[in-house]
Amino acid sequence: MIPSILIVEDDLTFSTMLKTWLSKKGFDVETAGTCAKARKQITSKEFSLILSDLRLPDQDGMQLLTWMRELDINTPFIMMTSYGEIQNAVTAMKLGATDYVKKPVQPDELLKKINEALESQTRVKPSQQKEKKKENSAETYANNFLEGESEAARQLFSYVNLVAPTQMSVLINGASGTGKEYVAHRIHQLSKRNEKPFIAIDCGSIPKDLAASEFFGHVKGSFTGALTDKTGAFEEANGGTLFLDEIGNLSYEVQVQLLRALQERRVRKIGSTKEIQVDVRLICATNENLKEAISKGTFREDLYHRINEFTLRMPSLKERQEDILLFANFFLDQANKELDKDLIGFDAAASSMLQKYEWPGNLRQLKNIVKRATLLAKGDFISPNELGEEISEKKEADSTPLIFGSSLNKEETEKQLIINALKQTGNNKSKAATLLGIDRKTLYNKLKHYDIPQ
Repeated sequence: MIPSILIVEDDLTFSTMLKTWLSKKGFDVETAGTCAKARKQITSKEFSLILSDLRLPDQDGMQLLTWMRELDINTPFIMMTSYGEIQNAVTAMKLGATDYVKKPVQPDELLKKINEALESQTRVKPSQQKEKKKENSAETYANNFLEGESEAARQLFSYVNLVAPTQMSVLINGASGTGKEYVAHRIHQLSKRNEKPFIAIDCGSIPKDLAASEFFGHVKGSFTGALTDKTGAFEEANGGTLFLDEIGNLSYEVQVQLLRALQERRVRKIGSTKEIQVDVRLICATNENLKEAISKGTFREDLYHRINEFTLRMPSLKERQEDILLFANFFLDQANKELDKDLIGFDAAASSMLQKYEWPGNLRQLKNIVKRATLLAKGDFISPNELGEEISEKKEADSTPLIFGSSLNKEETEKQLIINALKQTGNNKSKAATLLGIDRKTLYNKLKHYDIPQ
């Protein structure tokens, strides 16, 4: 099997030279110019070796190395450093780098280090290799999110790393779209319960009459509509983690039942006389002020203290200015893959617009806008036209639908956008309407107007 090498280097000329030279030496070589691009390639393909520069546009090589080792991706990693960065090379070795090479790179020295790294990898026991290849849902989940590099992000995830190994219940406070469920899942990943289930429940979507059944389960025939036995969330999460999103939406009566289950560590299915012992770690999230809810009498104070042994506050996106473009490019990589496109990035004007916007919908809003812009873009870069009026500095009182950026009002362009959306979704009208940012009725009207076959 031909060894595969990923070169992570933003100097295109040097990267191309290395790729050509290593290809002639019999290696299968791919390149990436940023950490974000490298992460995408590493998670989609198994490489024999990573050769990375220390200095990269979005992050540095040590952050890429740390990310790999945290996910137990133990691919040999060689760091390229300049003459004045030897101390950083030493740090990289401590973080798990296989070796380092100084720039300007000496070809014979590099080839020797590459061969040594590959030979050491082949000496790993087969059972260990199998373990390295093992993937789980936790790792997949982590690859779908970027933590960020801002001070607010660093502080948040330092607290996450601190509380995760404990058994403490955690309350995550934050606005909608800030990534509360990711943080809950990350806590589970880093805990001693990570091989057990992670069960997430959206408390805001549970009808009051069915809440007890969702949490504790029921037996067949225990109430009208109970056609089969049902396993509740507590039992499903036994030994693992139970995540209750928007816990402030639970009715007072359900709060009483929840408190009892947490205190006694036992649950009873509706219609059953048998109690089931459960062991779950509870993580809750809310965008409400629960202390105010307590003063109003809508949330139990004793439950509040039970679920709030440790509090995490999710920063809003506008508090994480340094992370906006990192997330934008991260979401662009996801959109490229999903929509089968290959955009390079955002032009200068679009980048400035992204950074100036307030982002009331936080990461969720940014992800949706980037996905739509990726669909609309015709060139290699996303421009302000594709980002649309929603995040422009000046808005007209009567704006056009989000499908049309401020300069995309020509009918022929509009027609082509609709045709492209239908192609991307396999002619699924609902999905196409969602991608275009309009409702199905509007889409059908446009199909009729432009005489597009339905």
